[in-house]
Order: sequence, then structure tokens, then C-alpha cells
Amino acid sequence: MDEVLNNQKISLRFGLNYFMLFAIYGISSPYLQLMVQRLGYSPAAVGLFLGFFELIGITGPIYLAQIADRSGKLKPFLFASTVMILAGLGLLVSFHIPLVTLLSLALLSLGIKTPVPVLDTSLLRTIEFASTKGTKTPNYGLLRAIGSVGFVVVALIAQSIPGFDSSPTGTMAFALGILACLFLVSLFALPEIGTTQARKEKIAFSFKWLDSTYLLGLGVIALGRLAMAPIGSFFSMYLTEELHWHAVGAMWALSASCEIPFIILSWKFIQKKNPMLAIAISSGAIVVRLFIYALFPTPAGAITGQILHSLCYGLFQPAALAFVNLKTPPAARTTGMALYMGVGIGLPTFLGSALGGVVVETFGYRWLFASYTLFALASLALFWKFRARLTAVR
Repeated sequence: MDEVLNNQKISLRFGLNYFMLFAIYGISSPYLQLMVQRLGYSPAAVGLFLGFFELIGITGPIYLAQIADRSGKLKPFLFASTVMILAGLGLLVSFHIPLVTLLSLALLSLGIKTPVPVLDTSLLRTIEFASTKGTKTPNYGLLRAIGSVGFVVVALIAQSIPGFDSSPTGTMAFALGILACLFLVSLFALPEIGTTQARKEKIAFSFKWLDSTYLLGLGVIALGRLAMAPIGSFFSMYLTEELHWHAVGAMWALSASCEIPFIILSWKFIQKKNPMLAIAISSGAIVVRLFIYALFPTPAGAITGQILHSLCYGLFQPAALAFVNLKTPPAARTTGMALYMGVGIGLPTFLGSALGGVVVETFGYRWLFASYTLFALASLALFWKFRARLTAVR
């Protein structure tokens, strides 16, 4: 941990890892739905498959995070995650059988989603350690923004390749595999920021630190993320099928670019006010964004909606992380982050994706976006009812 005292060096190492991790998302987020669709599945089936992808992302990272917390070492889980990505991609392109597709998506989900809470926990431990030593702490917002830059760079490169969003699953999988290998290489630059000492007690799930305020906050978060599900699972298909506009990479790059300044600067607002108020503002922005997609099915509408990602995610992510960090004891920090990623993000996305595919086939993309505003409104209502308790977390 003495390396942590060299703030510039440790920040560069974390910056490299965040850049390469979210570079993977630069392909998986915009194109995974298209990769599955190109295997010959209907929108309803795509929704179910992506829902399963999120469902695995609930339990897997939580369990792995429990092991990471107790083992005292985090890097082995990052290495294992990369191997699972490569294995999942190999199965996805080799066998066009529903059961094998499910298995491949399970591996991809574990591989893609596990590194986020683990890497966040590593950084938070670094910040806490540097703070106790009285040295300058790394800037989480800046380092997380570097991850967004990685997303943007890769999404723009993919957009610049003619016909990439119309290419076969194998082509997209190959690009994703290259990025996974680069992330694997970047991990060698990351120092071990675990406790370095394994805890001898038996590994068992224990959530005694949970209280009603944490669960209420998680409920507000989950409803907002449920409203965001159709964007994550069907926006690329909305662009290509509803708008007949092949700008998938550009639109995802635009949204990620807009989130960067908010991720960097939102910490001041969160510290001055409180995390849950920022999350409520994000839910309000989701309502506006979804209505724009529904009422203005044009390139201009898509661009405007993507710009609102600045509030829907750029403001939301640091606020949600701050809330979880404040409500989770240090010894269970990785588990707390994984619980947030699974129950707060993964479960709502699973439900939203599974239901969304049916809505698309029955009513179309515009009704999909319009109907999901109800979940964002429910998020706002829950926050308003318990605002006194939720805003006290700061």
C-alpha cells in the first residue's frame, strides 16, 4: 500500500484500468443487443436474453465480491473476469443454440460486470488509505471520467468503420475480444489494493449492516434504472429499425461524452446537498428523455435524448456510489457495491429488458419508451415520500 502515497503514479495506473475497462463497454453496451439479434432472434427473444444477462449480473458479482472481501485480494477477480469474457465470446459466435447463447451471456455478464465494483472498491480503498496518511487522494470523478473517455473513443472508432453496426456477430465479438485482452494486459500495472490478508472465517452472506434507509434508497435507484432499461437494451435497435439511422456508435459516444463533465463536477453538488437529491434529479431527467424518444422519433430527438444522459447517468452514478459508500461499512464495501450493481442496476434492467421485448413486438419502440416513464415517476414519488430520511444521508 505504500505505492498509494505516490498519488500521480497510482492515479495513472487506475486511469489506465478504468480506460480499458470501459473501452470494453464501448462495444458491449451499444452492440451486444445487435450481436444477439444477428444470431436470428426476435426482439422479444433479445429482450429475454439481455434480461438473463442482467439477471446473472445480479447474483454472480455479489457472490464474487463476498469472496473478494474475505480473501483480501482483488486482482485475481479482475483477471478471472477477463477470461470469462473471452470464453463467453467464443461460445456466442460458435454455437447458435439458445441454451449455449444463455451460457455465453452468463459468462459475458460475469466477466463484464464483476470488474466494476471490484475496481471501484480498489480505488475507494486507495482514497481512504491516502486520506489516513494525510497525502493527496486520487480524484474519483476524474478517474471515472477517464473510463467514459475510453468508452467514447472505442464507440467513435466503431462508428467510423463503415457497416460495423450491420456486421455479423463474429466481427463485433472479435473487436470486443481484442479490448478484453488489452484490459487483461493493463491489469499488470494495477497494484494490489486489497487488505492482503485473508479472513479465516467461513465465507457466508451477511447483510446485517442493511437498514430501511439503505433499502429505500436502493428502491429509488432501482425504479430509475428500470425506467432506463429500454435505452440500454433497445436504443440501438430503435435507431436502426425505427429511425433507419445507422449512427449507433456516434449516439452512444455522444451520451458518454455528455456524462464526463457531470461525473467530474457532480461531487461538489453531492457534497453540498446530498446523494439522494441528485438521484431524484436524475429520475426527473429520465422522464423527459423517454418522452423525447417517444414523441420525436427523429435524429434530432435521438440527439437531444442522448445529451440528457449527462443527468440520467453522469449525475446519477457518482450520487449512487456516494450513497452506497456512506451506508456500507468498510469491511463489506465490495459487497455493498456489488449489491448496488445487482439489485439496484441489474435486477431492474433484467425486468425492463424481459418486458421491453414484448412491448416492442406488441406496440413498437415509441410506446416502449413512453410507458417506461411510469417507473421514473414512481422513483420520484418514492423519494418524495421518504425525502426526510433519504436526504439525511450525507
